[in-house]
Amino acid sequence: MGLYRTRKSYYIYDPNTLSYDRVYPSAKDRIFTIIRHLSTGIVVGFIFFFVLMRFFESPMESQLRKENKLLQTQYEVLSLRLNNAFEILNDVQQRDENLYRAIFQAASIPESIRKLGFGGTNRYEHLMSLPNSDLVVATTQKMDMLTKQLYVQSNSLEELVNMGKTQEERAKCIPAIQPLSNKDFARTASGYGMRIDPIYRTPRFHGGMDFSAKTGTDIYATGNGVIIFAGWKQGYGNCIMIDHGFGYETLYGHMSAFKARVGQKVTRGEVIGFVGNTGKSTGPHLHYEVIVRGRRDNPSKYYFMDLTPEEYDHMIQIAENHGQVMD
Repeated sequence: MGLYRTRKSYYIYDPNTLSYDRVYPSAKDRIFTIIRHLSTGIVVGFIFFFVLMRFFESPMESQLRKENKLLQTQYEVLSLRLNNAFEILNDVQQRDENLYRAIFQAASIPESIRKLGFGGTNRYEHLMSLPNSDLVVATTQKMDMLTKQLYVQSNSLEELVNMGKTQEERAKCIPAIQPLSNKDFARTASGYGMRIDPIYRTPRFHGGMDFSAKTGTDIYATGNGVIIFAGWKQGYGNCIMIDHGFGYETLYGHMSAFKARVGQKVTRGEVIGFVGNTGKSTGPHLHYEVIVRGRRDNPSKYYFMDLTPEEYDHMIQIAENHGQVMD
């Protein structure tokens, strides 16, 4: 006896009757058949979906890919423009430091402040999940650094503008002449730098210039200012200090007598006292210092209103050749 099937019908051959009898499947068989066809369809559908997702992109994915590519290109272009902006800013910073600030004798801005950016990675943590996160973070860091450095440079230029507005007053106050009459340089005793101590005979740093002169020789204020000290100072003897403003002070030591008092305003060329031999001194002379923002500077740099270039060179040679100081 054999089984014969037609569309949606099953028949079985009966040898006794030599005919086919129709077979009606049970409910269980029908359910099994449905489940089998459904499972086959799900498997085929899953395979089709996987192939479609693996090898073909949807219109939305294609659009997102194009947008990401465009965004990446825009970030790359922005990064290049930021690099060009940094080059221009660096040129402005160099001019500001080496030209403008030199002209106005303004304090230098430390490199650590000029180039200061934003530290730490937490600031950019929210960007790490974005596509091309390395490029996005690097570009954002450049933008932050540029913003910070532009702020510093803007404040620097504003400071220089204010200095320019007060330049006339500043020119009157900066110490710019020798502190006593010394046209022939005969009174130039010793200059600024390492010198031989006259008492201990050992090398030491000399923070000013010595001018030899007779006791009672006039001493002049080298710039407009206010007397902030007039009295005895250890090592300097009778001493006067003038605050010229703009970060400048001058000191006049070993004086025999004062002609100015604390709080008095003085002008450049005004007599403030007289040469003496007080304090740690080996003979009548004036010890003169220029102090810029709390640090002693070479006084010979500040005689530009008193000497011609040729005279200035001659005075420097005399000061450098004297290896022993008088105090």
